[in-house]
Amino acid sequence: MQVVLARPGDLLIDNIKNPFTPKAYLIRYWSQTIKTNAPQSEFLLSKASPMTAVDAATFAKLAAQNDLSTHLHQFCSAAKLFCFPDLSQSLAKHSSKSSFSAYQEDKNFINYGTGGLGGANSFKNYSEDQNVVDDSFRQYSRNSVGQDARFSSYARQGNLVNQGFDSYGSGGKITTGGSSIFKEYTDGVNVPDLNFNNYGADANGREQSFKAYTNNANGGNETFTSYGKNGNGELSEFATYGNNSNVIQSDFGNYGQNGNGANDTFTSYGFDGNVPVNNFKVYGNNGNGATDSFTSYSAESNVGVNTFDSYGKKSNAEDASFDNYKGGFNGAGSNFTSYGQGATSKKVGFKTYSFLDTFKEYQDKHSISFAKYSQSSSSSSHMGSMNKWVEPGKFFKESMLKQGNVMPMPDIRDKMPQRWFLPKTLLSKLPFSSSRLDEMKNIFHASENSTMEKMIVNSLHECEREPSVGETKRCVGSAEDMIDFATSVLGNKVVVRTTDNTKGSKEDIMIGSVTGINRGKVTKSVSCHQSLYPYLLYYCHSVPKVRVYEADIMDAKTKVKINHGTAICHIDTSAWSSSHGAFLALGSSPGKTEVCHWIFENDLTWTIADN
Repeated sequence: MQVVLARPGDLLIDNIKNPFTPKAYLIRYWSQTIKTNAPQSEFLLSKASPMTAVDAATFAKLAAQNDLSTHLHQFCSAAKLFCFPDLSQSLAKHSSKSSFSAYQEDKNFINYGTGGLGGANSFKNYSEDQNVVDDSFRQYSRNSVGQDARFSSYARQGNLVNQGFDSYGSGGKITTGGSSIFKEYTDGVNVPDLNFNNYGADANGREQSFKAYTNNANGGNETFTSYGKNGNGELSEFATYGNNSNVIQSDFGNYGQNGNGANDTFTSYGFDGNVPVNNFKVYGNNGNGATDSFTSYSAESNVGVNTFDSYGKKSNAEDASFDNYKGGFNGAGSNFTSYGQGATSKKVGFKTYSFLDTFKEYQDKHSISFAKYSQSSSSSSHMGSMNKWVEPGKFFKESMLKQGNVMPMPDIRDKMPQRWFLPKTLLSKLPFSSSRLDEMKNIFHASENSTMEKMIVNSLHECEREPSVGETKRCVGSAEDMIDFATSVLGNKVVVRTTDNTKGSKEDIMIGSVTGINRGKVTKSVSCHQSLYPYLLYYCHSVPKVRVYEADIMDAKTKVKINHGTAICHIDTSAWSSSHGAFLALGSSPGKTEVCHWIFENDLTWTIADN
């Protein structure tokens, strides 16, 4: 079937004049379903599919014929979906004396400075400040001799990053002499899915430094497979890995394994993380005459699960020092499997191990010193540290919503890529079920273990989980389906409420005039929050026993109105988890206090209309 898309100029004309566009259909559907005198929600209408009537009909027919996958590019373009490109290879090879200042494309970078003799390489920026990056960097300074290599920044401050860096300063034919410096890898990224395969493996007499790996990251998964493996006489330093990260899963595979005469230093791993799942598998195992130092592992972490499998196992004449393995607080769990096991002629010291769980194997206590081992950790002394992970103003008490009060406003800006609903007639022909996962992956070209696959699976998991006690829930990919769900819970006299804009975010604000919805009485609402999916997908659920407010938001200094916000206060929190961030922020526990929060950008709540 041949697909002919409407021209850009036709889109505006079509949406204004054609009664069969998705937006025109939504306007009619609203009028037929919702029976109030309030004006239709401009916010919801703005989310209607931008497709022309012809495009909507064409892609609905393709979906019915199971032929949408072969036209994915045209579909994503017409419906303005969030889709990853099918990457092509580019920049196949660059010489050993290259200087590369910036690279910002969703493509594969195959080779940079391979086989160089002497000189220096400089690669300053790769995909910096990019939104939705899908990149692969294959090789940097591989098999070089006496060469100084510097890689300054890789995908810094990216949003929804999916990246792989295969090889840096490694030597299939041995990288000899010189020095390697990798300063920053995806610092400050949002929702990373990252894989760094090899750094300095098989190098000979090389000085190596890796300064930072995904510090300050938010969400996602990270894998670092190998660092300095099989090195000979290396001086290696790894400064930080995943520090100050929020809700992250990290795997570090090998550090200095099978090294000969190496001098390795690993300074910090997973320090000050919030709900991290950390797995460090091998450090300095089978080393010969090596000097290894591991300074800090997962110190000050909050509600984490940590595993450190092996440190200095079966090494020969190794001097190993592990300064701090300390799991922090608030229910953190830990497992350290093997330390110095089977090593000969070793000097091994472990200064601090402080966790809630067990240390399984710590061999030969005559030749190994263990300074401190503590199996308990108090959460009370760390309440201030835990609170820092709950952004100021994210949760507050109802008493704060009074005119004249000054309070912090959290960052209410939408961090997800912009997307739109699909027309109901098209959405009904697309699969959305775990039982049809293969069909969904095929439509959106989601390969195994890709970010798209994880995105699809995560959305399905969220949408298909059992509802909480008293909750009614539904995921919707069309505005018409959202209207149907809201009216099924609240009746047909409803209104949509959201916060007008993002002004005041991350600043102190002053509360202006406050209005209680439904006269400020305890009521129920339907709140809808975005899920990350190719088209606009909302997770909507009924929220019983709430009070909803609208408030003018004023600049705290000038007292000028800058925003109009919607806030919802949950009156009954007895069924909430005791580890919910609201209780950490408010210093309370389930059922002991109400919890209020603002409706963030592009989220919304439905309420019964006031008379």
